[in-house]
Amino acid sequence: MKNYIEKYQEVTSQMEQLRVKIPDTMNGFTALHKASVANGALLSKTKELISLGIAIAVHCDGCIAFHVHDALKAGATKEDILETIGVAICMGGGPALVYGGEAMQALEQFKASKE
Repeated sequence: MKNYIEKYQEVTSQMEQLRVKIPDTMNGFTALHKASVANGALLSKTKELISLGIAIAVHCDGCIAFHVHDALKAGATKEDILETIGVAICMGGGPALVYGGEAMQALEQFKASKE
C-alpha cells in the first residue's frame, strides 16, 4: 500500500528543491495554480475535485496525494471525493478504476491523520 501522506511530503520537498533551481518556472507555476483554484464561478473545493478527477485519469500518484489533501482542506467531504472518484472511473474506464482505488486510499490516510 502506498503512503499518500509521505507522497505529499515527498512531492512538496521536490517542489521546494525545484523552486531553488528553477525559480522563475516555479513562481510562474505557483501563480497559475493560485489563480486556477481561487474561488470564482466555481468554488475552490469544486476545482480541487475536478483536479482530482484529472489526476486519477492521468494516473498521477503525486497529483492524487495533492488534490485529495487540498480538496479536504478546501472543505470537500468524504462523499464529495468518493463521487469524484466515481465520475473519473466512468470517464476513464479500467485504468481510472485502479487509480480511483489509489485515491480512496489517499482519502482514508488523510482523513485518519486528522482524527
